[in-house]
Amino acid sequence: MKITHTEIYRFSIPMEPFVIATGTLHFAQNVFIRIYTDAGIYGVGECSAFPMIVGETQETCIAMAQDFAKIWIGKDPLDIPERMNDLLGYAAHNGTIKSAFDMALFDISAKNADLPLYKFLGGTLRSIETDMTIGIGTPEDMAITALKYQKQGCNIIKIKLGKDVHQDIERVAQIRKAIGKEAFIRLDANQGWSFDDALYALEALEQYNIDFCEQPMRTWFDDMLPELSLNSPIKIMADESCYNHHDARKLINSKACEYINIKFAKSGGILEAQKIHEEALKTGVKCMIGSMMESKIALSANLHFALASPNVVFFDLDTCLLGHLVDPVIGGLTYEGCQLEVPETIGIGADADPVFLESCQKWVV
Repeated sequence: MKITHTEIYRFSIPMEPFVIATGTLHFAQNVFIRIYTDAGIYGVGECSAFPMIVGETQETCIAMAQDFAKIWIGKDPLDIPERMNDLLGYAAHNGTIKSAFDMALFDISAKNADLPLYKFLGGTLRSIETDMTIGIGTPEDMAITALKYQKQGCNIIKIKLGKDVHQDIERVAQIRKAIGKEAFIRLDANQGWSFDDALYALEALEQYNIDFCEQPMRTWFDDMLPELSLNSPIKIMADESCYNHHDARKLINSKACEYINIKFAKSGGILEAQKIHEEALKTGVKCMIGSMMESKIALSANLHFALASPNVVFFDLDTCLLGHLVDPVIGGLTYEGCQLEVPETIGIGADADPVFLESCQKWVV
């Protein structure tokens, strides 16, 4: 089997503004690709650029996608490690757009094996419940949103923080008061705090029964994470500090965190995500599967990966529910409240809606 050509789409999804500590998104800066083969099989991939986190924009993803597509013409899509080495040899980093290409290869391979992706990866079905994320706003507005999600059947609330430490404490206090003692609360500061602010906030927030806090400090303070983790009464999850399995190894060995958040936009896709999972599995460090602002295409791939990764026990796969104003996808994972189910069709089981694609700028390489 050989790759013949690739279609690249500017997959912009209009959405309500979403605020985190490092910036605001007004639309999902996504890129969608289809990689075609001479066997009549094509694979789909999607990535969501989040420039304030990974440094890639939709424009850089589109530009690199055209270069990557040229490199793969005439090559075997089933040799995934070698194909991803091709891209690494051409450009370091750029994990966001690389993840779309990686995803398309896994889709092709699973379709070639006539299996849903989770089965191709060696997974089995299990119960999966996602959290629901609340962007930064006033404490009152965030509490109202949390209560709305709870009434819709959500048991796990993830709260974005990191703008102002005193306001952050009030945000959590009001949300806990609104949703009661039984619901689970997770925090994500998106690198917004200093070491002193992080320690102050985490000590003050312990009383609200918090599962964990993601990425309290900027990555340039990673050398201080072990000290924060040792002194924090709330468990720490590394997110922006962990892009690849080497990062995971260093974080685990230095006891910098209790948990790790795996995202394809950071890892470059499923192949490297598997390596991060393997590093964590060696020492029992539990993982989350997270996401940026993807549609159900990439989220379905996330869910397939999670079903084949027993050490992934936390799930943050709510992005298409966070203000996307249109659904540009046919098929894909389904939501029953916050319970997720994966399609049993072969491959990823999701594709772009052809009507939506007609409105998207397109390149063929």
